[in-house]
Amino acid sequence: MSEFLGLMAAPFCACLVLVGIHTYLGLHVLEREVIFVDLALAQVAALGAVIGTLFGLEMRGGGAYVFSLIATLMGAVLFTLTRPRGGPAKSRVPHEAVIGIVYAVTASGVILVLARAPRGAEHVQELLVGSILWVTWSEVGKIALLYALIGAFHWIFRRKFLLVSRDPGSAHREGISVAWWDFLFYASFGFVVTSSVGLAGVLLVFSILIIPAVAAALVAVSVTCRVLLGWGFGAAGSIVGIVISYGLDLPVGAAVVCTLGLVLAIWGVALKVGANKAGW
Repeated sequence: MSEFLGLMAAPFCACLVLVGIHTYLGLHVLEREVIFVDLALAQVAALGAVIGTLFGLEMRGGGAYVFSLIATLMGAVLFTLTRPRGGPAKSRVPHEAVIGIVYAVTASGVILVLARAPRGAEHVQELLVGSILWVTWSEVGKIALLYALIGAFHWIFRRKFLLVSRDPGSAHREGISVAWWDFLFYASFGFVVTSSVGLAGVLLVFSILIIPAVAAALVAVSVTCRVLLGWGFGAAGSIVGIVISYGLDLPVGAAVVCTLGLVLAIWGVALKVGANKAGW
């Protein structure tokens, strides 16, 4: 037990920190119906990092982080400018199409840049599954502080963020600058994604963003209930995934992703069976 705690305590706490901020942001992503925006921004951040390596910077170093952040903020501007203002029914090009194009192009850019780089295959694997097993307590503390500040920012302006996500038309009629608050959402989201991808990889970040939020949305209506339920779901899935990873000597990130997906499937089936028995 002492060996398990010594090795897995920091990764588990890192997962909890990720669940804390990503579950809330995931609720916004569901409301906006831009499910793959996290993957797209994560790939934009990854492209920024690998471009930094062309200048001799370490993938997880401070210089590469700056490249990632600049690239992500550029992505935030693009998603702000391309979000339909009249609702999906009035848009010729769905926002999800733009997001998919950005994801495909930046993912291909990462592959092209790393094709000629030393240890390119290793870098691709690290970007996908991360290296959360080797996270230090110092790194956990830094991202916890950053995410706490971003969380406080969203809490203070929660009404505007939620209204712009749920009903941009009503927000515009109230005199709220939808484009400005869109940018603030995507920019703060970009800060989170840039930090998270370097720590946990693209796949784990996306899964922690979406899966707990979906699990909560299946049974809860209010934002508070969804956030609390999502936190519980994400924390439980992380615990089980980390235990499985340790017991079977598997990569931590991939184990947590698969565990969250499996638990969501079981959760969905259980709710469906319960609804059928109740005659809903």
